[in-house]
Amino acid sequence: MVISRPKELPKCIVIVCITMFLLIGSSEGGISVIESAVDKGAVCLDGSPPAYQLDKGSGDGANNWLVHIQGGGWCHSVEDCVYRKTMANGLGSSKLMPELYFSGILSNQEDQNPYFHNWNRVIMRYCDGSSFTGDVEEVDSTNNLYFRGARVFNAILDELMGLGMDNAKNAVLSGCSAGGLAAILNCDKFRGYFPSSTRVKCVPDGGYFAHAKDVSGEYHFEQYYDKVVTLHGSANHLPSGCTSSMKPSLCFFPQYAIQYIKTPVFVMNSAYDTWQVSNILASYEADPNGEYTACKNDLNQCSSTQLQRLEGICDQASLARFSRFE
Repeated sequence: MVISRPKELPKCIVIVCITMFLLIGSSEGGISVIESAVDKGAVCLDGSPPAYQLDKGSGDGANNWLVHIQGGGWCHSVEDCVYRKTMANGLGSSKLMPELYFSGILSNQEDQNPYFHNWNRVIMRYCDGSSFTGDVEEVDSTNNLYFRGARVFNAILDELMGLGMDNAKNAVLSGCSAGGLAAILNCDKFRGYFPSSTRVKCVPDGGYFAHAKDVSGEYHFEQYYDKVVTLHGSANHLPSGCTSSMKPSLCFFPQYAIQYIKTPVFVMNSAYDTWQVSNILASYEADPNGEYTACKNDLNQCSSTQLQRLEGICDQASLARFSRFE
C-alpha cells in the first residue's frame, strides 16, 4: 500500500477506524456468551465467559465470513486492569457488555456495504486488554483478574467453526484500533483454522501503532507496551519469528511483527492519526510541561516548529508501514 503524503499537516490528521464509526447500523445479531469456554480457562479479565455477536449471511455470501475484532485499548497494570473490568462498556467483562451495532463494513445494507452485506459478519467482543494475546495460568485471586486473551480468541473461533465457519470459501479477519492490532498479531493463527482451499485475508483498520520517537526524543510508548506484554504473558502468542529476533514487547508493534506474518495483510491507517499524536507522539510522559497540549488538540495552535517536528515523527512512522494483500 502506498501512503501519499498530504501537503499540509493541519488538513491530514484524521480519526481512523472507518469500519465501525458510521452512525447508521443494524442491531441484528445479539450478544452470544460462550459459557462452555470457562472450563477451558478462556475468560475475560473478571472471569466471565467470552462473547461475540453474529449476523448470519445469506445468498451467495452464506459461506463467506467476516470476523471483526472490537477495539478498546489495553491495560498495562493491575490497577489499570481492575478499573477496566468494571467499565460500563464491557471491555473487561461480558457481564457489562452493551450490544454493538453492525455498521460500516459490518452493515447488512447493500448500499452501505456492497461487498460484505450478505456475508456472515461477526463482532468478536474485546474483554481482555491485551489485543487477544494474553495467557497467564495463575489467577490474581486478590484482584480477581484473569489474563487469558489468547484463549478467548481461540474459544470464539472454535464456536464459530461449529456454526459453519469451517466451510467458509472466503474468510476475513478485521479489527479497529486495538482490535486492528489484534487482527495483525493473530492473523496467522486465524489462517490456521481453515483448510488451504479457503481464501483468508486480514484487514486491520487503525491498528498500526508505530514504534517512533516522541517529541521528547524517547520511546515512552515502548515502555507501555512492555508492561502490557509482561503483565498479560503475551510473548508466546506473538509471531515466534519476531520474538526470537528481538525483545517480545517490540513484537507488539506491527512494523516488526508484520514481517513474520505469512497470511496476506492489508493495512488501513491514516498517515497522521490523531490518537497516536495525542497519546504516543505528544503524550503526557513525552510532554510533561504541556508544550504540545494546545497544538495536539487544535493543529491551528501549533507553531511552525511544532508542526515540523510532528510531521517528521509521523513521516518516520509512515515509512515503517507496508501491506501484503494477494
